[in-house]
Amino acid sequence: MSRVLITGASRGIGAELARQYAAAGDDVIACVRDPDAAPGIDDIRDSVSVQTMDTGSPDSIAAAAGAIGNGAIDVVINNAGAVGGMRQSVDDLDVEEWHRSLDVNTIGPLLIARAFKANLAASGNGKLMNVTSQLAASTWPMGGMYIYSSTKAGLCKVAQALAIDWRDEPITVALMHPGWVKTDMGGPNAAITPEESASGIRDVIAGLTRADSGKFYKWNGEIHPW
Repeated sequence: MSRVLITGASRGIGAELARQYAAAGDDVIACVRDPDAAPGIDDIRDSVSVQTMDTGSPDSIAAAAGAIGNGAIDVVINNAGAVGGMRQSVDDLDVEEWHRSLDVNTIGPLLIARAFKANLAASGNGKLMNVTSQLAASTWPMGGMYIYSSTKAGLCKVAQALAIDWRDEPITVALMHPGWVKTDMGGPNAAITPEESASGIRDVIAGLTRADSGKFYKWNGEIHPW
């Protein structure tokens, strides 16, 4: 049995990851902004530990780390994210939303990694998976979406730097493009279901070794060029 912490577990991919890990018998810490407004995990509340955590708030991250304590955690999945709103073109740009998305998509995951480093190290084989997007890759030929793509690209660089800085730690740091998923963010016409995405992510995480630290994966296990 593994101990798994998942951020952004209130719905979508995060909720499905929590559901699948719990069904496999793992000890799941489902982190959500508001435990009273997390419909995606209503059916599994008896099987997981629900923890309040706002990824965009350093104080909330610190409080969650204090509540969870120093016990070993085998897997941390930085899944929480902000899409960045509707105004993301060069001619109509919501700068305030850009700042908020930077807190959630880029800075928050680094603060979470720092807060739970000792827990991951205590596992002896800790795995930190950061959910990003193909839109963050410089190889992806698409304009627009300035807020979402840039803040997720920042996350990619954060994870790469962590993989280097933690190379002597028993922690593997990786990145994940979860696919175009039928969630509130991906929409009903997306290519795959949350169940398919979460299952693929879990398979990738299970197969990670220290030699894989710093790699950027697709949900199906392929390497994503970036």
